[in-house]
Order: sequence, then C-alpha cells, then structure tokens
Amino acid sequence: MPSQEPLRLSKLMAQRGLCSRREADEYIERGWVKVNGQIIDQPGSKVLPDCQIELMPAARREQGDLVTILLNKPFGFVSGQAEHGYRPAISLISAASHWTGDQSRRSFSNRHTWNLATAGRLDIDSTGLLVLTQDGRIARQIIGEDSVMEKEYLVRVSGRLSTDGLALLNHGLSLDGQVLKPAQVDWQNRDQLRFILTEGKKRQIRRMCELVGLKVTGLKRIRIGQVLLGNLPPGQWRYLNHEESFT
Repeated sequence: MPSQEPLRLSKLMAQRGLCSRREADEYIERGWVKVNGQIIDQPGSKVLPDCQIELMPAARREQGDLVTILLNKPFGFVSGQAEHGYRPAISLISAASHWTGDQSRRSFSNRHTWNLATAGRLDIDSTGLLVLTQDGRIARQIIGEDSVMEKEYLVRVSGRLSTDGLALLNHGLSLDGQVLKPAQVDWQNRDQLRFILTEGKKRQIRRMCELVGLKVTGLKRIRIGQVLLGNLPPGQWRYLNHEESFT
C-alpha cells in the first residue's frame, strides 16, 4: 500500500469544506483545531490526508456569526474593487439599502461589511444576483476550483443566430483555446435567451453569443445554485437565511 504524503492542514480543511484556507490558518493559530484529538496551533502544520479534523466550539461560533449578503447589482457597478471611477458593488451595502422584505431577522451592522468577498462576479454592464460573503465555505461552493454549481441568466440579444447557433451555445464552442463545458441554453421569447452555466470565464456569455452572430444587449443573473434573486429590487440587498443553501 503506497505511503500517504502529508498535506498542509489548512489546505486539507479547505478541501473538506470546513472553511477557507485563510480561515483555517486563523483557527489553527488560535488553537481552535484538533487533529486526531490533539490541538494543532502551528500555522503551516502538515498532517496525513486521512486524519480526523475537529473544529473547536469557538471556531463554530465564529462561523455562525459570518454573514452572506445577496445583492441585486445594478448596471454600472463593478463587482470587486473600484476601478476607472466606477463604484464597487459593496458600496451599496448599508442600512438604507437593506431590503424591507428580508426574512432573515438580522439587523445590519457595519461589521457585516468587513472582509466581504465576491463569490461569482458580474460584469459592470450586467445586473442581478451578486453574492458577497464572509464565509469561505460558501465562496468555495460557488467559485472553488472543483465547483460545478449552476448559475442562471436571462440574456437579451440582437442579431441573427447562425443556423447551428443554438446547438453550439449548448455545447461545441471554445474560448481562450479551451472547449467550454456543456451549457443549457434556450429561447424564452424572440429576443431573450436563458443560459445555465457551470463555469464562469471572463465575459463568457457575451463572447459565446458573438461567436454565433448575436450581440448581448442585457444580461441579468437570476439564480446561483438553489438561491434565487426573486423579487429583490435593484440596488437593494438581503441576508442569506439560515434555512437557505446554495447546494
């Protein structure tokens, strides 16, 4: 039987979905992680892949306090850091723009804007569901290297679709020298397509449409995994409820 190569503990914790690697390093340094019943408090520690890992109650409590925010991003806002004079989407997260229909019963606190990471970006000229989270587990579910989570979009187009265009949009196109994963694409009406993707290359839908003779005139994300945009108004946000899950 081949010997097992030790792995960095933080990497293994992230692979198991316990937390992000950054969070794992913090928990280890605080003495909040047990491996095979023993506390490990040295960042960079390596362990065997089949070891038992346990988060201490303090780590679980901290995870319970982490928030995930769902924003209906309007046109003209960038998903990440401010650029070229455009405002970042995170600037919309305030008490004033907290949707009154939020069912989470959470009250807004400024600390809920600390260390928010965007999980699945939207272009500046795209709108709809944008996820901002403090929880590395959720970020990994949505944008991790092995993620196959569905993202659903409504896409308005102009132009004339090539003869085999719809079939190619579903499977057969390549971008950046790589064949795209199969998608689900169908017409909703005469100028709107529905896309369901499990990957997210830069400006993927717009580039896919250009390859088959179409130009995107509007793009809105309406679902990530099992979480829907619903009737959340543009420019407003709500918390992810404890009862909701992307998977």
